[in-house]
Amino acid sequence: MHLWEGVILAFEQIRTQKLKSFFSLLGVILGVMFLIVVVTVVEGLDRYVREDFSSQVFGVNTVTLSRSEEIPVNLTREERRARRRRPWLRFEDAEAIRERLTLPARVAVENGGGGTVVGDNGRTATGAQMIGTTPELFEIRDLAVESGRAFTPQEAESGAPVVVIGSETAELVFEGLEPVGRTLRIRGFPYRIIGVMEERGTLFGQSLDNLIIAPAKSPIQALTAPRGFVDNILIQAIDPDQLEDIQLEVEGIMRVRRKLRPAQDADFALETAEQAISFWNNISRILFMALPMLVSISLVVGGIVIMNIMLVSVMERTREIGVRKALGARRRDILSQVLIESATLSTVGAGFGVLTGLMIAKGIAAVSVLPAAVAPRWIALGVTLGLTVGIVAGVYPAARASKLDPVDALRYE
Repeated sequence: MHLWEGVILAFEQIRTQKLKSFFSLLGVILGVMFLIVVVTVVEGLDRYVREDFSSQVFGVNTVTLSRSEEIPVNLTREERRARRRRPWLRFEDAEAIRERLTLPARVAVENGGGGTVVGDNGRTATGAQMIGTTPELFEIRDLAVESGRAFTPQEAESGAPVVVIGSETAELVFEGLEPVGRTLRIRGFPYRIIGVMEERGTLFGQSLDNLIIAPAKSPIQALTAPRGFVDNILIQAIDPDQLEDIQLEVEGIMRVRRKLRPAQDADFALETAEQAISFWNNISRILFMALPMLVSISLVVGGIVIMNIMLVSVMERTREIGVRKALGARRRDILSQVLIESATLSTVGAGFGVLTGLMIAKGIAAVSVLPAAVAPRWIALGVTLGLTVGIVAGVYPAARASKLDPVDALRYE
């Protein structure tokens, strides 16, 4: 039998026995759908964490020096207490790193806080993220100023009360007016707006544009870190290949400043984006390891159902098979006919599973902060799995049909 004839017969069976075909394919549809939904969401999250989250939170090619790890995992109570006892970083630490590094790098301090800001027109923006920093942060985090300018090193050193605000803050407070040159009050203290940043969007559903950036030594210290102290020191390698060497140099500089002996543990933390998101690597690895087992359960059930349906189909068409054999059909013709029908049915189910999975994944991305990235290789894998299940499930019914004696088959009622 020609391949195309077998495919046509399979579609004819689907058309005439819609409900039976649907239930026979349900296992394959669910298995492939689950595969597509999980991998698209997990891959979307993986891309999101590695590209957007790591660049926004840590910076590209950047080492972050802090009191403790940004995302501590599996710490005991004693370890948490030890971290709370660690000394704060200071502005002097940043200056020492800037002066003693032998490799080219940008160095910035970063303090974080939040609060409400009030414009000179009386309008407010609540929940604004506030960052006290130095000018290098704009380059390290790739923060583009759309109108106005960033503050200068001289303004940063003197602690001038100037701010660069996010686009959402500008819209909330000034509603279409030009903010540059106007006054913004933070805890009653006036700051002069010198710049407005380009829109940056959201990160896990949180706006990145309701933002205030001021010199770290300005009065914004009252809302960020205690005076003279620093939350983080960011060191960005000019040459990405030197990032590891810079990390080792920074560690050496800090150990000398803290007078730590070689055997003593560091009382500070140094992290790169890759090191910080190692927890996500473990989660995604577990998900991808568990996925084949979960999908295989649905596919095995689907394969058993298809096998049973094909056995019933062979039984119902026993006389037809007898006629074909009596007219000269060979054993392999009957075998290929049943296999083609089984594979076609299963592939159709896989196709429906792929479409359903894509719609669900897109729906999840539309109504939640979870992104979805649809990779063609997973679609191809889903269809291939459906085809494979159909072939495997059809082997026994096909072998049984091909062994039928034409005389007995013709007499079958």
